[in-house]
Amino acid sequence: MRNPLFDSLTADEMRRVAAIVRRENLAERPGFAAVYTDEPDKRLLREGVAVARRARVLLVDRATGATHDLVVDLDADALVSSKPINDGAAPVLLDEFDLVPDLIKKDPRYIEALAKRGITDMDKVQIDPWGVANMAVPGVLDYPVEGRRLAGSVTYYRDFPADNGYAHPVEGVVAVVDLVTLEVIEVHDFGVRPMNKEQANYTADANQPMRTDIAPLEITQPQGVGFTIDGPELTWQKWRFRINWHPLEGLVLHAVEYQDDGEYRSVLHRASLGEMVVPYGDPSKEHFWRSAFDAGEFGLGKLANSLRLGCDCLGEIVYLDAVNAGEDGEPTTVENAICIHEEDAGILWKHTDWVTGDVDVRRSRKLVVSFIATVGNYHYGFYWNFFQDASIQVEVKLLGIVQTRSVEAGETSAHGTRIAENLVATYHQHLFSFRLDPEVDGWENTVVQNDAYGVPVGPDNPYGNAIGVHRTVIDHELAGDDHTNTQTSRNWSVLNRSKTNAWGNPVGYKFLPGWSSATMLAQAPSLVAKRAGFATRNMWVTPYSPDEMRPSGDFPNQSRSGDGLPRWTAADRPTEDTDVVLWHTLGVTHVPRAEDWPVMPTEVAGFMLMPANFFDKNPALDVPASQSAHTGGSGHGDRPTDQHCH
Repeated sequence: MRNPLFDSLTADEMRRVAAIVRRENLAERPGFAAVYTDEPDKRLLREGVAVARRARVLLVDRATGATHDLVVDLDADALVSSKPINDGAAPVLLDEFDLVPDLIKKDPRYIEALAKRGITDMDKVQIDPWGVANMAVPGVLDYPVEGRRLAGSVTYYRDFPADNGYAHPVEGVVAVVDLVTLEVIEVHDFGVRPMNKEQANYTADANQPMRTDIAPLEITQPQGVGFTIDGPELTWQKWRFRINWHPLEGLVLHAVEYQDDGEYRSVLHRASLGEMVVPYGDPSKEHFWRSAFDAGEFGLGKLANSLRLGCDCLGEIVYLDAVNAGEDGEPTTVENAICIHEEDAGILWKHTDWVTGDVDVRRSRKLVVSFIATVGNYHYGFYWNFFQDASIQVEVKLLGIVQTRSVEAGETSAHGTRIAENLVATYHQHLFSFRLDPEVDGWENTVVQNDAYGVPVGPDNPYGNAIGVHRTVIDHELAGDDHTNTQTSRNWSVLNRSKTNAWGNPVGYKFLPGWSSATMLAQAPSLVAKRAGFATRNMWVTPYSPDEMRPSGDFPNQSRSGDGLPRWTAADRPTEDTDVVLWHTLGVTHVPRAEDWPVMPTEVAGFMLMPANFFDKNPALDVPASQSAHTGGSGHGDRPTDQHCH
């Protein structure tokens, strides 16, 4: 559905929203945790109902810690809804976390705990703030969070300002801070352990000599890029979609369409990362509580990087800035937050005619729209790749530094990998929930689970070679099997059964899961397993609801109730021939390697959306043959400098 009401708020709209909220005096010291478009109900738009341009504000009163959920009508210049939040809280204000290290370093209990470990220079101490919602074990770590805003902490040591602090974890010390009263309410000391002294820095100066045999690699497009951007709308070859931004989710795509016979056909209404959680798997008292909801607790859009040409992106690049509301409500800009470029993607299709010897080959090109967010020690790159054959590939690239703990010399761990003399990298997971709102040739869609199998030998399969496909219609929320299955090549189709291609097949798109499809390993009584219930399944199918946008609910920060998908789907609502939403859990279980230290090589995970009977034939037959250019010899004689690929 192409409608500007779904587009991101402009800087001017954010200013107006902040002014309206301040005018209402809802908070003594307002902190704007997130401000974004309150997307209209698609059903109203389909019915022709006039809908106002609205904004949603997750507001914190810094004086009390209270959270307010607000809706502002920009057309009427008025606040139209205000709701106090008692289960969970608005995401962290980044300047709240900025206060944590200084507060802790001044606390006498903390100073004493570090002195026991031989640390007296607080300028060399690194303190990473963490959320506290998993701290609920009586006698160990247990803090009521209702009506409060709290932060936990983990301590590291830096020998010099640019040192890798994660090489020197200060084991056994956990401080908890009240972000409203600005008090350190507790310092836990679970016992002194040796700190790893060995430095592990990843900078060039610490890893000399550098390789000298890397030849220059240049990517050029002499005629410029092949896409156009008009406001938020991008057009590339036969694709058209709108690029939007969300302070929690980051990149959001709307109105994704593909042109067929001169007309655009809808594929997706909305697509984004809904939430992600990182649970750590060490059961010790100082570690069991660590997990992070990187979208709902911190905000991936707020933590987006300003990308740099030649480093984060390579080639002929077009950048887009992202606008977030600052925590004072005024707009702030992340320059070059979104990278857009084209890449060669290998062979699109090829055939060698063995009879004639003729060769026909087309090279594939993809359009990449991406952003990268930094959350503490980790970085996440999100890449939406659009191909000429109407396929979409989503890649998540995981980067950064693993979480560590100190151990005795020679000690091993059942829950981590030893990577240095006194250092273990903890087992953990990265569990992403992508929310995909399909509109495959319209909004009345049905999801079908497909499982291939060997047909039992009998009258229908006398020679034992037959292959069949079990097709399970997901006609209600709890139908089908919710996990991936490589043995049956399980995939899911989104069909519009009211429309067929030329051969009588219902038009559709196939959801093909990737190789990283782990689900939550934590279990009761772990609170993270309850709070991130979305991660217990790889696939959820729900009927569209404008109130169901985040798989762990809108307020996972400090929530312990387990809101979101498990609660919504308990009603087992019908999902056949209607407006459906797919929620896919993409999971990476990271058992660290020595090769992940001191900074890990990129790990990639993802999934694909592929047309399945959406067309009558291969939609990429019209991609022209390219020319190959060879610019240098390789010791095997002269090579042609210009060849056609057919």
